[in-house]
Amino acid sequence: MAANDSIKKTITVTVLLCVVCSVVVSAAAVLLKPQQVSNKELDRKSNILSAAGISEPGKSVDELFAQITTKIVDLETGKFTDAVNVATYDAIKAAKDPARSIKLDRQDDIASIKRQARYMPVYLVQDGDQIERIILPVHGYGLWSTLYGFLALEGDLNTVVGLGFYSHAETPGLGGEVDNPAWKALWPGKQVYAEGSMEPLLHLIKGNVNPSSADAAHQIDGLSGATLTSNGVSNLVKFWLGENGYAPFLANLRAGGV
Repeated sequence: MAANDSIKKTITVTVLLCVVCSVVVSAAAVLLKPQQVSNKELDRKSNILSAAGISEPGKSVDELFAQITTKIVDLETGKFTDAVNVATYDAIKAAKDPARSIKLDRQDDIASIKRQARYMPVYLVQDGDQIERIILPVHGYGLWSTLYGFLALEGDLNTVVGLGFYSHAETPGLGGEVDNPAWKALWPGKQVYAEGSMEPLLHLIKGNVNPSSADAAHQIDGLSGATLTSNGVSNLVKFWLGENGYAPFLANLRAGGV
C-alpha cells in the first residue's frame, strides 16, 4: 500500500510540476512578446540603415530611421499602392500565403523562392520630392538557406550604396562570408544596369574583379570556396532588380509615373 501511495505521489508531483512549468513558460512568452516584437523591429530598422550607409554618432536607430519613408509597391503595376497597411504588412508571411502571393514559373524563379509576395515594402530617403536613396528588400536561395537582405541604391536608381543580409544559414568561412565587412565594401559604387537598359548586369564572378575590365562596374568578387552561394547572390540580384521584381517600379519612378 505504501508503495502504491509512493507511486501516486510521484505521479501527482510530476503532473503538478509540469503544469506549473507550462504556466510559467506561457506567462513568460506572453509577457516577453512585446519586447521580442520591439527587438525585431529595431533589428529591421538597423539593417535597413546599414544597407543605406546611414549612421551618425550619438543618434539612436529610431532617430536615424525617422528620415526614411516606407511605402508599398504593387509589383504587378510597378506603382505605389495603399492596398495593404504599411505599418503591419509582412512581405515574408505574405509570400507564403497563396492568397497574397504569386507562384513563380520555374524559368522565372531564378532566385529559387517559389512564391513571390504581390506587394513589397520599399524604403525611401528623400530631400523634398527628390529621392536620395532607395532601399529594396531582396531574398533568394544560396547553398543551404534563403538569404534575406536589403539592397540600397543611390537616387539615380542604378548605383549601389550597399548590400547586407540579416538572415541566412550559409557555411561560416565560406558562403557565410556574405557577412564579411570587407566583401560588403566591394558593393558601393557598382552599377546594376547599363545605360538605357533595365536588364540587371550586376553579378558575382569567380575570383577577383579586374579593375581595368570593361565590365568591372557590374562585377563583384566571388566568395572563395562558395560557388553556389555566389551564384545564389547573383541570381537574387538579377531576379529582384529584373522584370519580375523591381525593374518596372524603378522605370516608373524614373519617369515620374508612380
